[in-house]
Amino acid sequence: MSGEAPAQPDPLAEQTLESAVAWRGGFLTVHQETVRVPDGVIAPREFIRHPGAVMIVPLLDDGQVVLERQWRHPLRRAFVEFPAGKIDPGEGLLACAKRELREETGYTATEWIHLGGFHNAIGYSDEKIEVFLARGLTRTVQSLDPGEVLEVHTRPWQDVLAEVRAGRITDVKTVIGVYWLADFLAGRWPA
Repeated sequence: MSGEAPAQPDPLAEQTLESAVAWRGGFLTVHQETVRVPDGVIAPREFIRHPGAVMIVPLLDDGQVVLERQWRHPLRRAFVEFPAGKIDPGEGLLACAKRELREETGYTATEWIHLGGFHNAIGYSDEKIEVFLARGLTRTVQSLDPGEVLEVHTRPWQDVLAEVRAGRITDVKTVIGVYWLADFLAGRWPA
């Protein structure tokens, strides 16, 4: 016996009564469930299963970061964001980060620091995005997937932070990434 108290059930946990797949796409699956909430009410739940993703904060030696500008169809406009992509089945987090950085931007890195992860849409998705800081960058050849069209550019990370604060960059992963980068560079990030 380990001496630890057994884990107590969470008093907020919902009991799943029925579960079905409502729709299955190329990498997203929409689930519909019926649950009993702690107060006894029976309620519907709909959510998206996602394989997870990585985001890279590529920091050049001169203090600029590598960014992408790409069209995001649900909002019908282009967004400025850090490079990111979904994790392929069986792929490790760092392997995915290295692949996505090279494919999308044409850069490779010699130093990789895992800054952490976050759940970006807890109300309707189980997606978790893991964040890596990439340094020691070298430009190689971009290798976009068919149908993947984006512009790559650089700018000082402080300008990105100012754009976030002004509400002109609103992509949540980029917002989180630039704030985490600022804390990291200021020595306020956990080692």
